[in-house]
Amino acid sequence: MEAAKGAGAKVVLAPDKFKGSLSAPEVAAALERGLLAADPELEVIKVPVADGGEGTVEAAVSAGYRRHRAIVTGPTGEALEAAFAVDGHRAVIELAAASGLDVLPGGLLRPLAATSRGTGELIRAALDAGCTEIVLGVGGSACTDGGAGLLQGLGARFMDDAGTELPPGGAALARLAAVDLSGMDGRLDRTSVVLASDVDNPLLGHNGAAAVFGPQKGAAPEDVALLDAALGRVVEVLAAELGAGTKAAAVFPGAGAAGGVGFAALAVLRARRRRGIDVVMELTGLHAKVQGAQLVITGEGSLDGQSLEGKAPVGVAQAAAAAGAQVFAVCGRNLLPEDRLRAAGISGTFELLELEPDVQQCMASAPQLLEQTGAAIAAILKEGRAAAALPGKRRPAEAGLLSTVKGA
Repeated sequence: MEAAKGAGAKVVLAPDKFKGSLSAPEVAAALERGLLAADPELEVIKVPVADGGEGTVEAAVSAGYRRHRAIVTGPTGEALEAAFAVDGHRAVIELAAASGLDVLPGGLLRPLAATSRGTGELIRAALDAGCTEIVLGVGGSACTDGGAGLLQGLGARFMDDAGTELPPGGAALARLAAVDLSGMDGRLDRTSVVLASDVDNPLLGHNGAAAVFGPQKGAAPEDVALLDAALGRVVEVLAAELGAGTKAAAVFPGAGAAGGVGFAALAVLRARRRRGIDVVMELTGLHAKVQGAQLVITGEGSLDGQSLEGKAPVGVAQAAAAAGAQVFAVCGRNLLPEDRLRAAGISGTFELLELEPDVQQCMASAPQLLEQTGAAIAAILKEGRAAAALPGKRRPAEAGLLSTVKGA
C-alpha cells in the first residue's frame, strides 16, 4: 500500500472492518483523510487487516495480491461470484465469500441445508490458477455440514446406504453410510493448506460446532441435536476410510470452526491451523511496516470481550508493542473497561457512538465520523511533538500521547 509521505510522525493505520458499515480499507482511508487534513506533514501508511474471517481477501488485495473471481455454489445451491486473492503460488480464500451468512439469498437462514460446497470450489479455482499454498480463512459461515460440502466441491462423494449421494447440508449427514474420496482433486497432494481461525471449539458435543454456533445460524434446540449427531456420523465414516487420526482431528482446537469446515480441513486436507490475525499480519507485512512508527491505529466495529480473544486489534497491538509504538483503537462502540484495554496494549480509544449516539445514524455517517476522529488524533500528535520539543519534557512515546482521550 502507498504511504502518504510527510516530514511528521509516522502513523500506521491497521484497522479491521466495521461490520455492517465499512470495510477495513474504507476505515483506513477515512482515518487517513482526517489525519492529513489536520496535519499534512504526517507519514501515513495504510495496512488494513482482518482476523481470518470476512475481510481477509480485502486485506490481501490491499497488500498487493491480485483479485481473482470464480462462479461457485452458494450456501443454498444458487450460483454466485466469489473473490479470492493470489500472489505467486499462494491463494487467500475466505469461506464467507462463498458459504457465509452474508451471501444467503434474502438473508434467510438455512441451518439444516446450507452447504460449504462453494468454498471447496474456490479452492479448486485457486488450484486452476496454479496455486500450491492455500490460506483458508474461516468465519461467518452459514452451514453446519462438517466440511462435507467443501470436500464435495473438491470431488468427494457422501452417500447413504443405498449408494445415493446425499443432498447438501448437515441434516442429511445423519444418513451417511459411505464416503468416496477417490475423486478428489489430485493436485491437493501437492498443496499445503493453512487454516486461519481463532475458534478453539472441537467438532462435537456441548462446546462443538452445532451447539455453540448452530443457533447463530438459525438452529433450534432440536436442530442442534440433529446436527451434532450428524457430525458425529461424519467422523465415524471418515475414520473408517482414513484411520483413527480422524477422531483425533475432531477434538483438535478449531475443528468446530465454520460448522466443522475446520475438521474437514484438518482431517482430510492436512491443514495447519494458525491464528487468523497472525496469518493476515504476515500476508500484509505488518511487522515490518510498524517499525519506526510513533503511533499505530487499529480497531473494529465493536470492541468487546471477543476482541481480546485473538482478534485483530489485540494482534495489531502486540505487533506495535514489539516495535515500540503506541496504540490507539477506533471503534463504533466500546464495551471494554480501560484496564482490560491497557492490558491488551491499547493506550486509548475513540468511540464513534460518543460522537453520534444514534446507532443507525452512526453507522451511516461512519466515514465522516472517522475523518473527524483522524483529525482529533492528528491534533494529539501535534501536541505531543510540541511538548517533546520543550526543554525538560519527556518524549511523547515516554510520556504518552494521550491526555484527554478515553483510556489515558
